[in-house]
Amino acid sequence: MIPTARTRVFALLGDPVSHSLSPRFQNAALRAAGLDGVYVALRASADDLPGLLPALARAGGGGNVSVPHKQLAARAVERRTATVDATGACNTFWLEDGRVWGDNTDVEGVSAAIRTLLGRSAEGARVLVLGAGGSARAVVHALRTEAANGIVILNRTVGRAEELARLGGAGKAIVSTAPSIDAIRGERFDLVVNTTSLGLRADDALPLPLDAGVTFDAALDLVYSVDGTRWVHGLRERGIAAADGTEVLLRQGAAAFRRWWGVDAPMDAMRDALTHTEPTEQR
Repeated sequence: MIPTARTRVFALLGDPVSHSLSPRFQNAALRAAGLDGVYVALRASADDLPGLLPALARAGGGGNVSVPHKQLAARAVERRTATVDATGACNTFWLEDGRVWGDNTDVEGVSAAIRTLLGRSAEGARVLVLGAGGSARAVVHALRTEAANGIVILNRTVGRAEELARLGGAGKAIVSTAPSIDAIRGERFDLVVNTTSLGLRADDALPLPLDAGVTFDAALDLVYSVDGTRWVHGLRERGIAAADGTEVLLRQGAAAFRRWWGVDAPMDAMRDALTHTEPTEQR
């Protein structure tokens, strides 16, 4: 569809955004649904985002927010869903009833991906979360909502992990932090979730070394690749059920699509658009 003066413009706002595959699958969804819209990626600084985000929404569009601006976006919107309030992070925005709304569809994406990986919800599970940024906030909230039994956050900066652990939310899961890998050596988890960007580049260290001395049954890597990330491959070779972040990416994108257009996203078209891609971050 050729853009016209009525075409709605949606954008991914972040820094960097040149690696993003969101324009690929969102534009494929728009074509499949026959909707008059276009989705682009715009590099935005922390100074630019508070003005750019509401301007896009008020122009009739909307979009997503990527690293490192998800927490800033939560403050830039006028109305926040309960999920944004609970996580302190926003990844999706649009205009509704004259107000700029924000939501965190990462939570929906994470929950769906965990269910696909485990074949069940995270209810009763003990989970190790690697990282403490905006994506980690969505993961912790999803795990709380799914009634996980316990959550341990491991992050390079302990203070950020402690801040995340203090966030309230649904469920009764005990959320604690680990100061280092050594502190959890010998422990067992049902699931490990990587929310860091480690794995985006070929020379990155693994988010959790294969010989870390931590035992777990399954792992979800929010970095994604059509063929699976290096960490995912290494875990599978050891007999551990592991998946990259492709399902998270698709599900959060489909949820955002519904917020913008009020119709279900064409998932088959979105999945097809993600074939033959290189490793990249969740969005």
